[in-house]
Amino acid sequence: MKAAVLHAPNEPLTIEEVTLQKPRAREVLVRTAYAGLCHSDLHFIEGLYPHPLPTVPGHEVAGVVEAVGSDVTYLAPGDHVIGCLSVFCGACMQCTSGRTVLCENTEVKMVPGQSRRLSWKGGEVMHQFLNLSAFAEQMVVHENALVKIDRDVPLDRATLVGCGVITGVGAVINTARIPAGSTVAVIGCGGVGLSAVNGAALAGASRIIALDTLPEKLELAKEMGATDTVLVGNDDPVQAVRDLTGGGVEYSFECLGLKVTAEQSFAMLKPGGTATIVGMVPFGQKIELHGFDFLRERRIQGSSMGSNHFRTDMPRLLRMWQQGRLKLDHLISSKLKLAEINDGFARLKGGHVVRQLIEFG
Repeated sequence: MKAAVLHAPNEPLTIEEVTLQKPRAREVLVRTAYAGLCHSDLHFIEGLYPHPLPTVPGHEVAGVVEAVGSDVTYLAPGDHVIGCLSVFCGACMQCTSGRTVLCENTEVKMVPGQSRRLSWKGGEVMHQFLNLSAFAEQMVVHENALVKIDRDVPLDRATLVGCGVITGVGAVINTARIPAGSTVAVIGCGGVGLSAVNGAALAGASRIIALDTLPEKLELAKEMGATDTVLVGNDDPVQAVRDLTGGGVEYSFECLGLKVTAEQSFAMLKPGGTATIVGMVPFGQKIELHGFDFLRERRIQGSSMGSNHFRTDMPRLLRMWQQGRLKLDHLISSKLKLAEINDGFARLKGGHVVRQLIEFG
């Protein structure tokens, strides 16, 4: 099969012939339909996060089951599925306490470099990325990395739910659990940030302030439910939020993964507020906060993939889209062929697109 391969940080991906093993016990072969270009992939491509190389990146994905290995009971050939990097075992302490997103079983949620499902050049190891490797015509994954969806849901829309939407909406509803009437600020209006805005609207927030450096992103945020926008430039975004709210918001969501915006998300809280860091701050980078602010019971927390229970959450989100409550159509900027993937990442880095989808024939 053809796949996009990362050989070294900050080098273009190359299209290679890669071999997949047949699905073994509890594994599933999926024909990829669409894969989204996500900033998380870009972090690894740029070397901001380490990963064994060479690897086939990609993790936001939907497709159709082609074959299943032994002991698979949840899926059958022909099923439409969404992949999720939050693969779970269902038996470890985290899973049985309801936090499947933090599964600790490395036999199922394999650490980088452990998988041997991919190979190339007649047998050399090609590393699987986050237990998925979506920038390929096919994937072999554990059955617990997939959720079955209704066949009447378009697979391009379903792909968006696999990472960006579940991460943004989930951070608001699952991680922060904002109550109705809350005041909210969302920093960064890419796919994740816009989904956080939409999640805040679904949760009944009374004030949703979207912050970004690009006017077109703020216009999209209004369509997703933002009540106010702040164009970040020369003015202090923290002061702008405080001025709009008379002292700060109850909940803030950092959706860029930058040190400065993580610190700003904490600074724009009113006393008793909670900041949730959704973006991937570069590996090894530290965040500095004023100790005094903790005396006013301000809190800061992380969110991994929207604290999802993806087999429950993703079908629910798609039903909300079918009802017109969740907005997915606004997120798709364009569709590309696999050979155009480097151009797509260049546009993503420029910030003027939301979600580009690789469309597999």
